Amino acid sequence: MAFIGRAVQRLVSAVRPSVAPLCRTSSRSYSTEHTSEKSVPYEKTLKQEEGASTGPTKPLPRSADVVVIGGGSLGCQTVYHLAKMGMTNVVLLERDRLTAGTTWHTAGLLWQLRPSDVEVELLAHTRNVISKDLEEETGLHTGWIQNGGLFIASNKQRLDEYKRLMSLGKVYGIESYVLSPAETKDLYPLMNIDDLYGTLYVPKDGTMDPAGTCTTLSRAATARGALVIENCPVTGIQVRTDDFGVKKVKAVETPHGTIETPCVVNCAGVWATKLGEMAGVNVPLIAMHHAYVVTERIEGIQNMPNVRDHDASVYLRLQGDALSVGGYEQNPIFWEEVSDKFAFSLFDLDWDVFMQHIEGAINRVPVLEQTGIKSTVCGPESFTADHKPLMGEAPEVRGYFLGCGFNSAGMMLGGGCGRELAKWIIHGRPEKDMYGYDIRRFHSSLTDNRRWIRERSHESYAKNYSVAFPFDEPLASRNMRKDPFHEVLTEQGCLFQERHGWERPGWFNKDGPAPPKNYDYYGAYNIRNNENYKYKELLGKEYTFDFPPHHDVIKSECLSCRHDVAVFNMSYFGKFYLTGPDAKKAADWLFSADVNKKPGSTVYTCMLNKRGGTEADLTVSRLEPGAAKLPLAPQSDGDAYYLAIGGGVAEHNWNHIRTVIQDQGFHCQLTDHSEDMGMISIQGPKSREVLQDVLDADLSNEAFPFSTHKLVNAAGYQVRAMRLSFVGELGWELHIPKDSCVPVYQAVMAAGTKHGIINSGYRAIDSLSIEKGYRHWHADLRPDDTPLEAGLAFTCKLKSSIPFQGRETLEKQKEEGLRRRIVCFTIDEKIPMFGLEAIFRNGVPVGHLRRADYGFFIDKTLGYGYIHNPDGGVVSADFIKSGEFTLERMGVTYKAKAHLKSPFDPENKRIKGIYE
Repeated sequence: MAFIGRAVQRLVSAVRPSVAPLCRTSSRSYSTEHTSEKSVPYEKTLKQEEGASTGPTKPLPRSADVVVIGGGSLGCQTVYHLAKMGMTNVVLLERDRLTAGTTWHTAGLLWQLRPSDVEVELLAHTRNVISKDLEEETGLHTGWIQNGGLFIASNKQRLDEYKRLMSLGKVYGIESYVLSPAETKDLYPLMNIDDLYGTLYVPKDGTMDPAGTCTTLSRAATARGALVIENCPVTGIQVRTDDFGVKKVKAVETPHGTIETPCVVNCAGVWATKLGEMAGVNVPLIAMHHAYVVTERIEGIQNMPNVRDHDASVYLRLQGDALSVGGYEQNPIFWEEVSDKFAFSLFDLDWDVFMQHIEGAINRVPVLEQTGIKSTVCGPESFTADHKPLMGEAPEVRGYFLGCGFNSAGMMLGGGCGRELAKWIIHGRPEKDMYGYDIRRFHSSLTDNRRWIRERSHESYAKNYSVAFPFDEPLASRNMRKDPFHEVLTEQGCLFQERHGWERPGWFNKDGPAPPKNYDYYGAYNIRNNENYKYKELLGKEYTFDFPPHHDVIKSECLSCRHDVAVFNMSYFGKFYLTGPDAKKAADWLFSADVNKKPGSTVYTCMLNKRGGTEADLTVSRLEPGAAKLPLAPQSDGDAYYLAIGGGVAEHNWNHIRTVIQDQGFHCQLTDHSEDMGMISIQGPKSREVLQDVLDADLSNEAFPFSTHKLVNAAGYQVRAMRLSFVGELGWELHIPKDSCVPVYQAVMAAGTKHGIINSGYRAIDSLSIEKGYRHWHADLRPDDTPLEAGLAFTCKLKSSIPFQGRETLEKQKEEGLRRRIVCFTIDEKIPMFGLEAIFRNGVPVGHLRRADYGFFIDKTLGYGYIHNPDGGVVSADFIKSGEFTLERMGVTYKAKAHLKSPFDPENKRIKGIYE
C-alpha cells in the first residue's frame, strides 16, 4: 500500500528515527520506556515553559473544605462545579501542569447518543458547559467544534443498535438521522460505502480541545473563589479514626506543606491507584497504552463529521484538514510499572498492535492509502472492569471520593460527571442515578483482586466497540464467587450469569452442562483460544435484538412456575443482620415502611436518600430476641432484623446502611452472612403441596400467612422459611446454612417430582416479575425515583408519625401531585423490547421504557417507563387514561395500551394462594 510506504518515509524523516515503520517484521516491544517529547495534534498544550519555577504556582492554604487531586478533565470539571454550587474553599492540586497526565493527548470526541439514558444526560451537560456556559461566563472559547458525528453500520444488527439510539434521542430532543449508503456518500464523499448497511448521523456531535477546555474551567473556578495550584504533587493523605472506629480523611500532604481537609477527590487518572494506596483505598483500574495517529493534509476532508466505525473498531476524528485515526484492539499493551515522572509524555507506538486500525481506516476512507502520517500519539489511559468510571465515596474511608477510571471518555463525560460528583460531595448523593459509575457497584472482595481487574478490564477494552446486546455476559474472571448449589445446577445444564462476582442461574440448557471457562483473552498475547466452548457458543446466540433461539426454554420455565411449581436459586442475595441497642431507631429511620411489626413478620420496604430517591428495595424480617443460632439467627437481647437484599446491589446497600448509621450516630451493628447461607425460592400453585412434604410446619394460610417467616426443619435440617414471592405466585423462600443447602434442595426436588417441579433462572424471574409489576432496582426503580413515582406508596409509613429519611420530600410530593410517574404498557405485536424505547402520548415524546420483557402468561410484550406531562403539570390517572400512547422501537412505532395496574393478577389473589 502506498500509504504505508509514505507513512514510513515521513515517520522516519520527519518525526524521529526511532519510530518504527508500519511494515516492520520484528517482534512486538512491550517496553514501558516513554518518549518525553513528541509532536502533538493540538495548537497548544499547557506544557511548562523551560526555566519556569518548579515550585507550586500559588501558596498552599492551611485548610480547605475539599481538595481535588489531579488537573485533568475530571479535576477541572469537579472544582468548577463545586465553585459554581457555592463551595469556594476548594483547592485543586496538580503535580505538574493542568492536563499533563492523560488529558492533554485525548482525542476529545463527544458523541451525544449512548445506550443509557443517564449517559445521554451526562453528555448533554458536558456539551452545554463547553459549547455555551463557559464562554458566557469567561468570554473565552473552549475550542469546541460542532462538526457532527457519524456511526457506521456494516450489518443489520449494528444498524438496529443505532436505531435504538435514535429512538432514545427523540426523548431528549437530540437530532439524529439514519442514512442510507447513498445518503452517507453525499454527506461524506471520501467514504467507501461498498460494505455499508447504513449510518447514524448526529449533526450536533463535535470535538473538544483539552487544553482550551481545562484552561477555561480553571479560570471560571478561580473567578468564583477556588484555588488552582500547579507544580504541587501529593505525597500522602492523612486518615484519622473517630470514636466509633470510622476512618475519615484528615489532611493532604505535599512537599510544600499540608492542607487540612475533610474531603479529598481522587481525579488522578492512571495514577489514581497510587493515590488510593496513600489512604488505604482500593482503586480498581489498570493502565494501558492507547494510541492514535494524525495524518497529513487530506483534500476534501474539511468540515467532515467525526466517524466511528464500530465493526472495524476504529474512529476517525477531524483534525482541521487532516484526520486522527485510533481505535480499540484485542491486544492492548498494559503499562505494568506506572511512572510518576510522565508529564506530557508518550510511549513509542507499537505498529504491530496499531496496524489493524490503519487497515480499518483505509477501508473506510480509501484516500488514506495515499496519505502520510504527521505524528503518532500513544499515551497511557486508565481502564476499568466494566468500562465505566469509578466515582463516589470510597467504602474504606469517609470523605475520600473517586473521580477516575474514565476509559478514554474523561473529556466527553467530564461535565456531567463533574457536576454529579460535586453534588455527591455537597449533598451526600448525586442527583442522577450514578450507580453504574459508583465504586460501590463492585464487591469489596473484587476491588483488590488483580486477576479480576486485569481480565475484566481487558475484556471491556477489547469489546468497547461491540454491539451492546441486552443479554451479554462477560467471559473474563468467571467463577469468582460460587454458592453451594453451583455444582449440582451446573450438572443440570445451568447457564450462569455473573453479578457482583457471583455466578447466578440465568436459564437451563436442555443439552447438558455449559460452564464458563478460564479467560483466554480472546486469543491475544499468544494465549490459546478456548476450544469447544459451549458457554460462549450459547452466549453468542443471545447476540440479537430479536427473540433469542432459547426463547421457548425461558417460556417453559415461566409457565411451569405459573401453572405448577419452579425452584429458583437466589443464593447470591445479600443477607445482613441489624442488631444492637439502637437497632429499632436505625430501622425506623432507614426503612420507608414500618418494619416494627411483631417478631415473625417480613416487610417489603425501600430505603431512601435525603431527597426521597430510592436507594434500595429489600425485605426486612423482625426476629425474636435470643441466643445466637448462626447463621440463621444472631445474638440479640432486644430488637433484631434480618435483611435480604438483591445480590447484585448488596455492596451498595451495605454501604448505604453503614453510612446512615454513622451519620445518625446509631449504636448498632450490621453483620454480613451472605456467604454463610444459600437461598432457594419455591414458587407456583403447587409449591405448598411440595413443601408440605419437606417442612415440619403447617403451611396453611392461617398458620403461615403471607409476609411471615419461621425457623423450621427441612428434611431434618433447620432453615428459615419465608412466605414471599418475587414472581407473583404462592411460594416460600428457604434460607439455608451452606452445609445444608444441597440435601435440602435434593429433598425439595424429590418431593416435587410428582408435581412437575423444574429449575428456573433469572431470565424467567425477569419475565415473571415484570409481568406481575414488581420492580427491579436500578432498572424501573432508581435513586432518582421516589416510591410515590414508582407506584410504591404502600411501602411508605406516611400515615404514621414515625420520621424516616426522605419523608419530607415524599410529603411535599404527595401534597403537590406527581410530575412524573411509572406506567405499564403492553403492545399486541409479537416483537421484543428491552428498555430505552421511546414513549409518545398523542404524538409527543413523554418518556422512555426503563425495562421491558415478554410476559408469557399474558402472551404480550410489556414494559415500564416513567412519563411526564409536557406542559409541566401533574401526571394524573386522567392524564394517562385520556392519552393515546405509542412506543417507538428502532424507528418503528407501535400502538400501546397504558395500564394503571398490572395486567397480570391485579387483585393479588395468587400470592394469597387463591387460584381460580
